[in-house]
Amino acid sequence: MSDQVRLRDVEPADLEEFLAQEHDPEAVRRSKFPPREREAFMTHWRTKVLGDPANFVQAITVDGELAGNAVAWWHEEQRFIGYWLGRAYWGRGIGTRALALFLEREPARPLYADPYIGNTGSVRLLEKHGFRRSGTVRYGENEHIMLVLDGSPEQAES
Repeated sequence: MSDQVRLRDVEPADLEEFLAQEHDPEAVRRSKFPPREREAFMTHWRTKVLGDPANFVQAITVDGELAGNAVAWWHEEQRFIGYWLGRAYWGRGIGTRALALFLEREPARPLYADPYIGNTGSVRLLEKHGFRRSGTVRYGENEHIMLVLDGSPEQAES
């Protein structure tokens, strides 16, 4: 395998794999994101994620195989990003390459991300791409790190 990472538009059939990835027990433990039941997941993705033209949504592929997704969305006045990779793609540099591609295509700055404080891999990945810590936020009992990426995509490359 060459681990060639690419982004493409999400196709309806991708949602089944995204659902399975969201239900991976280790991913749930690391992200502190509770998995949704199938219908709630599908409704959310079809109406809120893919159904909102203000969102930028991409499937991540590795050697043509679906590996995960990356999404940018507005929450009030802030533009957030999030991503999810299947466990088979962890620890191989795929997240680094996928996020670089995504950030080249997502023009909004500042961008915000809020990974769970214990998800050190995700925090390191974001910091590697220029995100800086700007505080913490709580979702229920879980503390998350608020990170922000300032500047334009061109500034991030220099």
